[in-house]
Order: sequence, then C-alpha cells, then structure tokens
Amino acid sequence: MKKLAVLIVALFGYYLTNGQDIVVNKLRSETSRTIKKESDTTRWNWKRGGLMSFNLAQGSLSNWAAGGDNFSLTVNAYFNYFIFYRKDRQSWDNNMDVNLGYVQATSLGSRKNDDRFDYLSKYGYKIDTLGKWYLSGLFNFRSQFFDGYTFSGPVGDFSSSFLSPAYIILSAGFDYKPTDKFSLFISPLTSRSTFVTNNVLAQKGVYGIPVGEHSINEIGAFATINYSNLIAKNVTYKGRLDLFSNYEGNPQNVDLFMTNLFSFKINKYFSATYSLDMIYDDNIRLFGANHTSPGLQTKSLIGIGFLKPLNMIRK
Repeated sequence: MKKLAVLIVALFGYYLTNGQDIVVNKLRSETSRTIKKESDTTRWNWKRGGLMSFNLAQGSLSNWAAGGDNFSLTVNAYFNYFIFYRKDRQSWDNNMDVNLGYVQATSLGSRKNDDRFDYLSKYGYKIDTLGKWYLSGLFNFRSQFFDGYTFSGPVGDFSSSFLSPAYIILSAGFDYKPTDKFSLFISPLTSRSTFVTNNVLAQKGVYGIPVGEHSINEIGAFATINYSNLIAKNVTYKGRLDLFSNYEGNPQNVDLFMTNLFSFKINKYFSATYSLDMIYDDNIRLFGANHTSPGLQTKSLIGIGFLKPLNMIRK
C-alpha cells in the first residue's frame, strides 16, 4: 500500500512538473511571437462609389392608320458619384448627381426632358460619444447645362439656361447620422443665393430676381434629409429632401426640393428605373393669370436600360 502511495505521488509530481514546463514553454512562444496589428478602419476611412444608368426608347410608324408620330426617340442618362471620409471625429461627405434627358419626335421636334447638375459637400465634427451628432457646415450647388423651354403649344417659351437659374446654399448646423444610409442636417442659419446669368432671362425678372438683376440672396432656416438603401430584393432607393424657409419674406411658405430614384435590378447590367422629382419654390411664378402664382413642379421618368454600379473603394 505504501509502495502504491509512493508511486502515485511520484507520478503526480512528474505530470505536475511536466505540465508546468509545457505552460512555461507555451508562454515563451506566445510572448516571442510577432503580433500583426489589424488596420483601424474606424479612425481612417475613404469610401467611394456611385451609379451610372442609360435608358433608350425608340418607336417608328409607317402607314399606321391609328395615327401617331412616324418617329420618336427618348434618351435618358443618370450619373452619381460619392466620396465619404472618416477620421477620428471628422466626417466629410461629397455627392454629385448628373441627369440628362432628350426627346426627338416627328411632330414635336427635339427638346430636353431632364437636365440637372447637383453637387453637395458636408463637413462635420463629432460632438457626442456615440458618433451620431456632428457640428457641420454644408455647401450645395445646383444648376443645369442646356437651354430649356416651357411648351403650351408648338412654340416654346425660353425659360432657363446654363447657370440660369443656379442655386448656392451655404449652411451651418447640426448633422444627425445614425447609420451610413441616413442623415438629417438641420440649420437655423443658412444663406441661399439664386443666380440668373443669362441677360434675356434677367430682363424678364424670373426666379424671384428683380428685373435687370442677376442674383438675389436669402437668409433662412434649412433642413435636408438623405436616405439610400436596399428596400426590397433587387430594389434600391435613393432619395433627398431639402426644405428652406426665408426669414425675410413669407417664412411660412417653405420651399421644397425632393428627388426620388428607384432601381429595379433585372440582371447584372440591366434594370428598370423610376425617378420622381418635386420642387416648390415661392419665388418661381409659373401659374395663374400672368404667371403670378407659385405651384408644385413635378417630373417623373420611367425607363429600362443599362445600369452599372461603380466600385466602392476603402483606404
């Protein structure tokens, strides 16, 4: 019995000593191993991406008894590109949208049905521990490329041109960004400038600018909401809503600018798109007798064509 007890104690001592040696050797190997530090993506982050689409529709008739245009062609293109930057408490968002549309028909001739250039830049500094609220400054420029006409008959009335109108917004406020898909910017102090550089249009006194003048500046409150997300299988939505209230004249008449774009993916390169834009500007008088009343402007386009998401890159 004593021999058995001595044997057990000896075995226990052997395994204990051997086990300690294994642990010590393991610790030595771990402490001497080179540790690879993972990149800190929360402190430094560039994100780039966008969307490019092209839609084409064509129709032709020959000896068609029911009537219609002998030839019609519609072309619409949309380009979006964004660059987002994050580092520590800093945030810088840049977004550019370009829309172009053209219609050619036998009875109507050629005219544009879409024309917009829109650039938005927003810089913010994080002011809370959760990283959702930013003290921000915003710059927005919006205009168009080509001459535009309003048609109430076969002859159009010249109504717009390059930089006529053009809008520049400078704003300081607070930006709420709970996710990368949603942001709400609120500003109690915003400057909005409207420009009409074309002399013919300036003499008409359009877009709220006095006759003969080329620009006007307004001070007011401003808010903008941006949202982009996959809302259903193969359905993507991108939208923006701008609201502006002029402190100096009719602040209760809030100006509205809203864009909506739905993309319905068919396959890798083709999709159906639907866009709906709405504008209400108290300074734009297009309705009523002698064009003295403002009104809601709407534009909707439906198309099927080429769709190409631009690659997103992180650095």
